[in-house]
This record gives sequence, structure tokens and C-alpha cells, in this order.
Amino acid sequence: MAVGIVTGASRGLGLALARSLADDGWRLVVDARGAADLERAAATLADAIALPGDVADAWHRQGLIAAAGRRLDLLVNNAGILGPSPQPELGSYPLAELERVYRVNVVAQLALIQLALPRMAAGGAIVNLTSDAAVEAYPGWGGYGSAKAALERLSAVLAAERPDLRVYAVDPGGMRTRMHQRAFPDEDISDRPPPEHSVPGLRALIDGELPSGRYRASELAGVPA
Repeated sequence: MAVGIVTGASRGLGLALARSLADDGWRLVVDARGAADLERAAATLADAIALPGDVADAWHRQGLIAAAGRRLDLLVNNAGILGPSPQPELGSYPLAELERVYRVNVVAQLALIQLALPRMAAGGAIVNLTSDAAVEAYPGWGGYGSAKAALERLSAVLAAERPDLRVYAVDPGGMRTRMHQRAFPDEDISDRPPPEHSVPGLRALIDGELPSGRYRASELAGVPA
């Protein structure tokens, strides 16, 4: 049985992906900061261990790895934070908040990867969720976007260092999620697709044999596994 960790799985894309994997027989370890939401989400998954906590906490990361067991086939770094809402320009971005965005969206992701690597089998996959803000310069997105850019560079270097693994940085595209609404607090985002729309692209990477690299989920939906 394949074993995977999916962070940020109480709602949105994390939950949609976890449901897809669970339906196909994966044994999962899932987390989120909200214990009640995570418990409700885990109840919809066939075989999942739910551990509430913050990926920025070392003890929580260690718990996730321990719960996965000796062999790990998949790590999905989906948990993350937006930062201030609405997004401030860099000239007035609170530096304490910027440090928090980097701590959760970059440092914590790498810290979890470091713990996972000794348990990952050859051919295993690491999926780091990123954003178009990592490559496009949108006003007001300097904090979140630069953190995702750093995560993408970490992903690329890790792929070069570990050719035995598949390391993906994936832009899921715009989605109708709580985080996306927080990013645009005064806009109606009902025209955005639901997070389930991005799952086929992620599954194409997880189930297939595409080389490590940066991908957009919308361009992968038709790629055979």
C-alpha cells in the first residue's frame, strides 16, 4: 500500500487531493491547524491518520513523519499562509509578518522534506504547491510571491541533488478557496473553479513518470498516468 503525507488537508485543494488518493487505496497522514475541521475532513477519508498542528512547529513535523512509518512514497507540501490581507506593497510590508510567511511557506516545507527524505523510496514524489505569483510580478504580492519563488528554487535544487526522486513545484491555478478569497477580500471569486479542478493535474504527476520540474496543473489534466 502506498503511503503519503498531505499537509493542509482540512479543506480546499489539500482535502480534494487527499480524497482522490484515499479513494484509490492510499494510506494517508493529513494535517491542518484547525483540529475540528481536520477531524471532519479525515472522517471522509478511507484510511487516514489526522494530526492537527502547524507545520512551522518542529514537534508537529516529527509527528507527521513518525505516523507515516518506515516507508514514504509521497509528500505533498500544501499547507501555507497568505500573510496580511489585503496584500500590502513591499514598501509597507510588516517585516515580522514577512518572516512568518517565509517560516511557514519555505523553511517549514524544507524542514519536513529533510525529515521525509530518509524514508522515501526511489521514485517517490515530493509535490510542493506554488503559485503564478512566484514567477509573475503582481503589485502587492511581494511577500507571498517571493516565498513561493524561494520554494520553487529549493525544489529545483533538490531535484538536481536527488535524481532518484521526483520533485515537483506545481502551480495549481486560481481556485475558489478560503485563501483565495482572503487574497481578494473585496472581489467575487465565484467564477474561479473549485479545487477539485486541479486534482487531475496533480494526480498525473503523482501517478505518472514525468521528470522533476515546475508544472501547471491545468496543463497536466490530459496527461496519461
